[in-house]
Amino acid sequence: MVEKIKHEWFSNIRADMLSGIVVALALIPEAIAFSIIAGVDPMVGLYASFCIAVIIAFVGGRPGMISAATGAMALLMVPLVKEYGLNYLLAATILTGLIQVVFGMFKIAKLMKFIPRAVMIGFVNSLAILIFLAQVPHFWGVSALTYVFVGITLLIVYIMPRFIKSVPAPLIAIVLLTIISIYTGADLRTVGDLGSITQTLPSFFIPDVPFSWETLKIIFPYSIALAIVGLLESLLTSSIVDDMTGTDSNKHKESRGQGIANIINGFFGGMAGCAMIGQSVINVKSGGRGRLSTLTAGLFLMFLIIVLGDLVVQIPMPVLAGIMIMVCIGTFDWSSFQYLLKAPRTDAIVMLATVLIVVATHDLSKGVIAGVILSAIFFAAKISTIKVKEQQKNSSIVFEVEGQLFFASVEGFVEAFDFSVQSKDIVIDFSNAHIWDDSAVGAIDKVVLKYRENRNNVMIKGLNSSSKRLVDKLAIYKKSNSKLSVH
Repeated sequence: MVEKIKHEWFSNIRADMLSGIVVALALIPEAIAFSIIAGVDPMVGLYASFCIAVIIAFVGGRPGMISAATGAMALLMVPLVKEYGLNYLLAATILTGLIQVVFGMFKIAKLMKFIPRAVMIGFVNSLAILIFLAQVPHFWGVSALTYVFVGITLLIVYIMPRFIKSVPAPLIAIVLLTIISIYTGADLRTVGDLGSITQTLPSFFIPDVPFSWETLKIIFPYSIALAIVGLLESLLTSSIVDDMTGTDSNKHKESRGQGIANIINGFFGGMAGCAMIGQSVINVKSGGRGRLSTLTAGLFLMFLIIVLGDLVVQIPMPVLAGIMIMVCIGTFDWSSFQYLLKAPRTDAIVMLATVLIVVATHDLSKGVIAGVILSAIFFAAKISTIKVKEQQKNSSIVFEVEGQLFFASVEGFVEAFDFSVQSKDIVIDFSNAHIWDDSAVGAIDKVVLKYRENRNNVMIKGLNSSSKRLVDKLAIYKKSNSKLSVH
């Protein structure tokens, strides 16, 4: 335990602290922007980012991953805030956390294994595209000087790591270009243009809502949606960080940790949040690996607000936009263009569908869920092809069945038989097949009973143990035909 704590907290102190500072600086404009999307005061998003980052550093299952207020969660809150106000949002945030803790206890993260690789690639690419699109308003068509600052930022972030590895390049870009902007009086949009910052710490309070079933009925649909989207985005981001760092994480602990963070966050005036892939990628690429990087991001964020608030609002938005564009470039899976050509056509379609749906709806959950459903449909179609070979052996007609017999393949199974024969010995061999459900047993019933109508004797053989148990339990023909044998 002591060794684990040392490794997760103190094995990478310098890099973790520097990367955390970079993340904190990049968190501010996003937290303000997400607050505006949700229709709440900018401080609600900033408090959420501070609380969640600090808490998840201790209770999360993926060291080095950044959690805070996010756009995906903010979009779900809009109707609730608009109709019922901030207090109901905070109550929904607390309930969201409770639901996530329950999901964690029931190890809902096991469902991650049902998300195919094609969906994961689509998820990563769509996030990169969304992050880029979110930066466009901050530089496109603003001014020539804005383009210059974006270009210089890109050059610093791209070139500087080749010469200076001790300090993250994004941090150098932010400090250097902010100083230049302030001292030259450059006419640039700044963080302060997004919203005002109140230089106060968050305080504990209980949301002012009636403790009644009526309140629960109002907030529960929003909370369950927030809980699912938050966990989905967090677990997918966790897997991405796992791949980037070559390490494993505890997904069940992460689920519980996200819930604990949202519960506490709700009592301190923050909106519900989850893992952020953009900030997590910034953290990892800046050298962050341990829990200290996440804690530093949260603490330094509040330090920036309380102590350096007057300076923070002067950070040029083109600089932060440039950093996020580099994050997009690093996040996007450029090998996916080759993947489209080499992968099975169905996987390529799933990947493209995931990207298109996420980009069109700006909703990560819809894209991922659609991708999983599409994969399931393609998989069902792929395995629903069943082969039935007919052979004449002595005086018997033998049908050898090959494949998976279930609801999607029963039609092809029944159509493969010739029911015109009379007074013959029919053998149906399932040695190379598996019976999966009631529809499959019903199809076997149909075939056997049709043959019986023409006075044929039927023998079923080759059933494996689980298939035989299902047939024994559900088949009608076994109970109504003494001449039929099953082996």
